[in-house]
Amino acid sequence: MKEIFALLKKGSMAALTAAIVNFVLAGLKGLAFLFTANVAMFAEMMHSLGDAINQLFVFAGSSLSKKAPTKRFPFGFGRLVNLVCLFAIIIVAILSYETVREGIHHIVEPLPAQTDTTMLLINLGVLSIAVILEGFVLYKAGKELLQQAEQPYDGIKPLTLSYKHMNRAKPATKLVFLEDTVATSGALLAIIGILLGRFAGIEQAEGVVSVMIGLMMFYIVYKVFMENAAGVLGESDPQMEQRISQIVFNHNDIKDIQRLIVMKEGDDLHVEVVAEIAPDLTVEYTNKLRDDIEEVIMKQSHIADVNLEFEVDDGRRSWPKTQNQLDNKTGKI
Repeated sequence: MKEIFALLKKGSMAALTAAIVNFVLAGLKGLAFLFTANVAMFAEMMHSLGDAINQLFVFAGSSLSKKAPTKRFPFGFGRLVNLVCLFAIIIVAILSYETVREGIHHIVEPLPAQTDTTMLLINLGVLSIAVILEGFVLYKAGKELLQQAEQPYDGIKPLTLSYKHMNRAKPATKLVFLEDTVATSGALLAIIGILLGRFAGIEQAEGVVSVMIGLMMFYIVYKVFMENAAGVLGESDPQMEQRISQIVFNHNDIKDIQRLIVMKEGDDLHVEVVAEIAPDLTVEYTNKLRDDIEEVIMKQSHIADVNLEFEVDDGRRSWPKTQNQLDNKTGKI
């Protein structure tokens, strides 16, 4: 039990915060739906419930993935977070379907627009709280995302710059940021739908909003499934491979790279490099060269371990693209 609590402390705090917030919002939206029978509020309730369940699974998966390697699983449990997300997304897909189905039903057979001012204020009040809380979680997730991407995170950058560097963040943080982007925009759409139904007399507006929210949820399903399926199978990181190749070629004694793979294991990256060196280098110098290169690589974001091997230069270029790029930049990084 003590080990489990220790692992939970290492989980994604962004995912845990988002899960708690979304469970609270799902309860508030559910009560508002019971009082007002507003279909846009129903869609928002389903959306928050789906996000909460998904983010809770992500938190659990990100925690358990930090478990130390064992004899049976020598490469650790990094991919567990991807596997857990695949199970969680099934629930979100079901909720997405129900949201779209309810929205279509409301478009075909719209209910009369809500004229009770009290009911209107309840809906708008709950959705306004949702926008504020979801926006807060979105900002926190964006800040955490930029920290992981080693980018500045002051001011409004977590709400703007984060989208550009989303692929450099940990899977759990990226998922929370993406889900809360949809959640915040969904709450705003629900407010617009309610106002259009109340003041413009467009009775189908809430149904249209419900369908839009459901489709955004389906996008999350697609995005999460594709990324985590790739993570379960074992996905490389081309951007980090490019960066590490530059680090390796920054040493004049490196003549070529035969093999370079950066493999994702949950939040961690595992690096394997086979580089070519001149045949006249001493064993002592070669060992020091290996230590120097591995030390620099280990300082990069999310790198868990490095396996660097040397072969004698065979005179043929195996890594021309990176070498040509470095030659154009004087070979320095």
